[in-house]
Amino acid sequence: MKTKEELLKLYNLPLEELLKEAKKYTFEEFEFCSLISARTGKCSQNCKYCAQSTHYNTEIYTHPLVSVEEVKKTAVESKENGAINFAIVTSGKTPDEAKDFDELLKMIKEINALGLKSCASIGICSFEQAQKLKEAGLNRFHHNINTCESYHSEICTTHTYQDRIDTCNNIKKAGIELCCGVIIGMGESIEQRIEMAMELAQIKPDSIPVNLLMPIKGTPFENYFDKIDEENIIRTIAVFKIANPESSIRLAGGKKARLSEKNIQLLINNCVDSAIVGNYLTTTGFSADNDKEMVRLANKTLKEPINK
Repeated sequence: MKTKEELLKLYNLPLEELLKEAKKYTFEEFEFCSLISARTGKCSQNCKYCAQSTHYNTEIYTHPLVSVEEVKKTAVESKENGAINFAIVTSGKTPDEAKDFDELLKMIKEINALGLKSCASIGICSFEQAQKLKEAGLNRFHHNINTCESYHSEICTTHTYQDRIDTCNNIKKAGIELCCGVIIGMGESIEQRIEMAMELAQIKPDSIPVNLLMPIKGTPFENYFDKIDEENIIRTIAVFKIANPESSIRLAGGKKARLSEKNIQLLINNCVDSAIVGNYLTTTGFSADNDKEMVRLANKTLKEPINK
């Protein structure tokens, strides 16, 4: 694993040289995933970036857990748009916070039956819960570290960084693929972005989604538009790829608002292996056709679902 000094030196290279280095590790196949916000809002946690927290007045639309049929319908649409992974995402600290865990297990089985790889992003998870998810057939679990350990207390105080690491360890111990990434542009320093890359390298996720902060009115970060510019977004993602050559680097939330299409294309060409297609939790994304065209222009092959 590269040292902090080595990664910082790479980060500060002329951009063309940095991207050339990252491209060495970038996969030729490109992967789309999609998601459904299956339970939205009324979250007990105080993550300062999040529109769904009860600690802030963001006036978003909230709803309890959707039906299994609604999940199935959305998964079918996602498959038609080229997604091969489909994620159930719920607000809340833990998957059983609203006593919905059994319904989530049913949803996982329905997603798998469609020939999609099931994914769940359902909060802090015990090993016992991870085992039940594995038994239900869950392919992948998504749980971000969000930021580096040294900056975590600036983001959230209702759970710890170690809570997140423990969840990642529980998932891997249960034999489930791990999707674990970050949100950048939350006021962290360049050095702390390097720390994120190194901490992810220790976790060794299968997929690393990189979200770009979308400042939401009513949250403590509502005015954080100027905490990172496009060039530093590109530099950060390139370093993440170099530090995590075996992990798929996934362009996730905020790409439409925070990056030009030219720079998204640059990332796909050089250091991004995958992306979320369609909309996110409380914000919208590009159309599926738009995302597919950018992958085509990069001359990459798009992975297809298990069963067409």
